[in-house]
Amino acid sequence: MAVPKRRQSNAKTGSRRAHDHLTVSPLNYCPECREPVPTHAVCPKCGYYMGRTVVDVEAKKKRKKKSQ
Repeated sequence: MAVPKRRQSNAKTGSRRAHDHLTVSPLNYCPECREPVPTHAVCPKCGYYMGRTVVDVEAKKKRKKKSQ
């Protein structure tokens, strides 16, 4: 098995890892309630996605209170 002859310098390691950083995913704003929402996700506050109601948030809250 091959073994490195010399230790790799910090500069070489850093330049190799320069593109490994994480980027923050962009946020969109819900057109109904103006809450920040991740892209391609249903709004957790009002349940809208792509201009229509997908999740009935009110019924979900009632069911949650009823089960507790």
